[in-house]
Amino acid sequence: MDWPAPPCCTTTAVLIILILLPLSVSADDRLAPGKPLFPNSTIVSDGGAFTLGFFSPSNSSIPAGLYLGIWYNDVPELTTVWVANRETPATNTTTLMLSLTNTPNLVLSDGDVGGRAVWMTTNVATVLGSSPPVAVLLNNGNLVIRSSNGTTLWQSFDHPTDTFLPGMKLRIQYNKPGTSDRLVSWKGPGDPSPGSFSYGGDPITFLQVILWDGERRVSRSGPWTGYLVKSERRYQQANASADIIIYLAVVDSDEEIYITYSLSDGAPHTRYVLTYFGEYLVQSWNSKTSTWLVLGKWPSPECNRYGYCGAYGYCDETAAPTPTCKCFDGFKPANTVEWTNGRFSAGCRRKEPLQGCTDGFLALPRMKSPDRFSIVGGGTSTFEECAAECNRNCSCVAYAYANLGSGRSRGDVTRCLVWSGDLVDTGKIGEELGSDTLNVRLVGVDYFAGKGTKRNVMKIVLPVLGSSFLVFVCISLAWLKLKGVITLWEQAREKNGENARI
Repeated sequence: MDWPAPPCCTTTAVLIILILLPLSVSADDRLAPGKPLFPNSTIVSDGGAFTLGFFSPSNSSIPAGLYLGIWYNDVPELTTVWVANRETPATNTTTLMLSLTNTPNLVLSDGDVGGRAVWMTTNVATVLGSSPPVAVLLNNGNLVIRSSNGTTLWQSFDHPTDTFLPGMKLRIQYNKPGTSDRLVSWKGPGDPSPGSFSYGGDPITFLQVILWDGERRVSRSGPWTGYLVKSERRYQQANASADIIIYLAVVDSDEEIYITYSLSDGAPHTRYVLTYFGEYLVQSWNSKTSTWLVLGKWPSPECNRYGYCGAYGYCDETAAPTPTCKCFDGFKPANTVEWTNGRFSAGCRRKEPLQGCTDGFLALPRMKSPDRFSIVGGGTSTFEECAAECNRNCSCVAYAYANLGSGRSRGDVTRCLVWSGDLVDTGKIGEELGSDTLNVRLVGVDYFAGKGTKRNVMKIVLPVLGSSFLVFVCISLAWLKLKGVITLWEQAREKNGENARI
């Protein structure tokens, strides 16, 4: 992406103290109506990978309370992956319980104020059945409510907190505009309540993934280009017998577009997590060292932070040995001193001002398109129509075109993005799937950037041809002059010979 698309450190997972010990484990992986879950008991998934129960953060900065959560069952350093009542910790632990009703809903209640509901499921589908519903903790960490015929009525995977697990969908757009999933960080190391950082699809602009700090953008993927990617990301873990392979996919159906991933066989617990200090990490559990290892993080590199390279600058992730900021062709640093010293926020400016609509477009392939774009063409335009739309608007400074129809059941749908202001937060990402060809309006470029060439070439070719012609003329004149000298010499020699005979 990356789509998406995240210094090595250990995990930020919180140590958990279970209040009432010893805990009793339920006989199976499910909860049924009339059989509530209490703070002194847990539910373990059928394969033994995850636990559902109550916990209290050991270093909590908030008043003592209990949270209903899911964590890794076989990891000694207890690490939560989902929290139900993260905004409303339960304070009356003696009467606290989780119940499954026949409606069906999961209800977390305590004894305060007549047994108030601390948390409950919402938007649960209703399906009639001959048997009561059941809540099951699956071995992938997903808590589901099922009807008697096996239909999933509700699942925790649709309500993520700070963790993205294998098999989970992170929706970047539903068929309903302005909707997407978001991961939200913890507020602090001992506070599961929602923090300031969030990660997910942008509800305003078109199909891009954003890392926010409140309303401020920290980092951004490029807008989706229509690729249905099934990529592999291979990570090496120290003291491990095999590499960890993450199979990442972007899936487009009639109702939603989402990111999901799976792991290679035998891989240890691996997860994406949004930390309370604003990094989106890929972590893997190393059982030999009993630590969470960071395999990757986002934003990375540093110049991939939002707007880091300023207007008309871009982060060249293909640069060796270290990614760095560069200016577009035809642009130069706005502040040369700051740029040379590694401060790029002033960005770049044009070497020559635009002349208006007579200027053409320079094609820059393998780019992450800038932010702050507009969508035109109604999803049916061709490349030529997209280019013409930008060309006839003298305030349009760039455009990018993509066909989103590949592999879609809804047929061909195209995407024409145009920019009328400064180009901000652009990157060069090389041959990576999902890159755009960004066409930037520039002085001395033919109309169709993807098919034409720079008129600046003529500024080079003509002087070269002229110089070559002058050299040719000079050589010719020199040769003619030399030939004349030789002729005179021969004539003089012949005359001297005749005089000698006389």
